[in-house]
Amino acid sequence: MTKIPEKIMLKVKNSSDIVEVIKDYVKIKKKGRNYFGLCPFHKEKTPSFSVNPEKQIFKCFDCGIGGGVINFIMEIEGLNFKDSIICLMYKIITLEENNEDGK
Repeated sequence: MTKIPEKIMLKVKNSSDIVEVIKDYVKIKKKGRNYFGLCPFHKEKTPSFSVNPEKQIFKCFDCGIGGGVINFIMEIEGLNFKDSIICLMYKIITLEENNEDGK
């Protein structure tokens, strides 16, 4: 198994806007500094899922799951660490291509 170099892993992590990534999976709304929505990891009626764009982290205050963008992809997609990095690389490339096309 090929290991992803730390330099590439950090570049992917730092190039991934957690809000943009999570928006693909969860309907979130900005309230104050953070974004809130229903947690995708358990059933709930009242939003307890928070995304902090400044710190680039998420946290569900009900089930306790949280972390950075890589943790989110691992949990939501059921992927291991390496595959989560690859998934984020594709998301970054797609986002950049859409921005170049004016979309």
